[in-house]
Amino acid sequence: MSQTSVEQENKTSWMIILAGFIVILSLVAYYTLASQTIWVRLAVLLGGFAVAVVLAAVSADGKRFLAYAKDSVAEAKKVVWPSRKEATQMTLVVFAFVVVMALFLWAADKLIEWLVFSVFLGWK
Repeated sequence: MSQTSVEQENKTSWMIILAGFIVILSLVAYYTLASQTIWVRLAVLLGGFAVAVVLAAVSADGKRFLAYAKDSVAEAKKVVWPSRKEATQMTLVVFAFVVVMALFLWAADKLIEWLVFSVFLGWK
């Protein structure tokens, strides 16, 4: 039983490696065919990419990725987005919090500065 999953993983990894090799070959062919028209070069490049995508998609990893992508799209459709008014209100709350925190940190910094330099060191 475990041997079957190992064989499937090896088969899948070889399919992905082969797809990557086809992409590299199509890139090499694109630049090697520099004397040809752009349409021939693009056909070779896009054809190689298409073959690589199909090869990767039919692999087990590719099937899992496509299922994951479909599930992600379905979950994104379930999201309830805030209205414009809610988004504006929350943005204002965040800005107000940032201002309050900035004032607090400035006051804490000045207090620590006064304690260290005036009280402890007597420099000011």
